[in-house]
Amino acid sequence: MDTIMELDDFKSAWQILDRRLELDNRLKLHALHERSTHKARRALRPLAWGQIAQILFALPFIALAALLWMSHPVHLATIVAGVLVHAYGVLTITCAGVVLGQLGKVDYGKPVLDIQKQLLRARSLYIRSGMLAGLPWWFLWVPLLQVLAGLGHVDLLAKAPSLVVSGYAIGIVGLLATGWFHRWARRPERAELGRKIDDSLTGGSLRKALAQLEDLRQFERD
Repeated sequence: MDTIMELDDFKSAWQILDRRLELDNRLKLHALHERSTHKARRALRPLAWGQIAQILFALPFIALAALLWMSHPVHLATIVAGVLVHAYGVLTITCAGVVLGQLGKVDYGKPVLDIQKQLLRARSLYIRSGMLAGLPWWFLWVPLLQVLAGLGHVDLLAKAPSLVVSGYAIGIVGLLATGWFHRWARRPERAELGRKIDDSLTGGSLRKALAQLEDLRQFERD
């Protein structure tokens, strides 16, 4: 009887110890989760500020187009150029806003895998935003010059047709070459090159945040 009681006491003590260890592990994991997500949020701050800077960068294009509309341009080429400049400003602001919106939707209270999926979505949007804001500069400088000339009621296409035509031609060739290189670098035999290009486009902020979360995920697995 004494032996049975001792075994019961030992079993009860072992269960209490096991519950305490489980609670301690949960508390430690929760504390690690809080630290890791805090570091991830802090790492993303430069990215958010960068999107705000992109919005500020785009505002002058809209303002320039607005000045052109107020000057009542009559030349068709100048009007088309104004539409391109205006559209670029709006598109650039929209892209930055979409990225900021996705960053704001990240719920750091969710499991790590869910947070990673949300950040990967932000990463995809950020890469697309950068491409939409950057690639048009292959030719955007031409309509920008046309708008500036149009403010003085000068049709740059009529004044310097070779400059305008060659500028647009170079831009189209540049865009096509960039698209070809993008597809070429992502072929299966060049997967490593494609990964490096994606990493360079991702930006340091997102890479740091994802690395913090990956370390936490590995700890949870172990």
